[in-house]
Amino acid sequence: MINQVYRLVNPRHFEVHYQDVSLTSPLVAIRPTYFSICAADQRYYSGKRDKEVLNKKLPMALIHEAIGQVVHDSTGTYKVGSNVVMIPDDPKEENPVIEENYLRSTRFHSSSCDGFMQDYVFLKPDRLVPLFDELDLPTASFIELMSVSMHAIRQYQKRVLYPAKTIGVWGDGNLGFIVSLFLKNMFPDTKIYLFGKHNDKAEHFSFVDRIYYIDNVPDDVTIDHAFECVGGYGSESALGQIIDHIQPMGTIMAMGVSEYPVAFNTRMLLEKGLSLIGTSRSGRVDFVNTVSFLEKNPHVREYLKTLVGSVQVINKIADISKTFEHDLMTSWGKTVVKWKI
Repeated sequence: MINQVYRLVNPRHFEVHYQDVSLTSPLVAIRPTYFSICAADQRYYSGKRDKEVLNKKLPMALIHEAIGQVVHDSTGTYKVGSNVVMIPDDPKEENPVIEENYLRSTRFHSSSCDGFMQDYVFLKPDRLVPLFDELDLPTASFIELMSVSMHAIRQYQKRVLYPAKTIGVWGDGNLGFIVSLFLKNMFPDTKIYLFGKHNDKAEHFSFVDRIYYIDNVPDDVTIDHAFECVGGYGSESALGQIIDHIQPMGTIMAMGVSEYPVAFNTRMLLEKGLSLIGTSRSGRVDFVNTVSFLEKNPHVREYLKTLVGSVQVINKIADISKTFEHDLMTSWGKTVVKWKI
């Protein structure tokens, strides 16, 4: 069959490309139904990556946060019509120590190969996780981002040196919201403190135990461990503030992506014996754990619905750029796309 792939060829410019795909291959064919726009996709669209990177990556289909419906499965793993979340990792090997999302040989959709902005996506059965009927589909569109949070929390549980009475989360954006929400529900006896910058965003974090604004944090505030969800230029000040307020031998989970080198106080990092752990993306186990967590916690699903900033419908290729431009103007929540092209 001929599949249409909607690729970004230059910043802010999409074109349709055609692929001939065999339905007899041991892959599952999925019709995407809902997308969510990620900051990484937006950086490609708006040309905020280095020119060398853009020249290397483009043309490329964007989107790695997506769900869809199974339309054909020659492997017999899934029923036609099943709703599934698509895993953007495409590992080529297994390693007993290094997880799939960190292997240098792993491809990642919308980074090292075409993303999910296609008429149909063809994936191996283990790159899909079935969804349960009660799950709101626009909310499900950003399960990938939730799985990134789940992955970081799983790594935290493996690496932390002592139980936490308090955990600080730096960052009042989408990632900070999900991390804080998951932490509060996975560790109900632990106090979760948000360290934010914007009052209009922080007011959405009604479930945390305390909110501090980063320009007015009392000197005597301490936390046992921390999650940095800021990224960009703000990573530097966030890491600096974390190091100032974290207890000795605490663990810092660094999650925010920055395009530029970040400086921080290594002397105090050493004096306090801190662990700084970087996490990126997620693997199949994190998607499975996330879907299971959502199924068992309907109140969490209700909070996550508040992250759906808007649902944009894409009926034609011209709508794609309009949707990305809309997302650029969005100050809170996720821009969700209903894919009807």
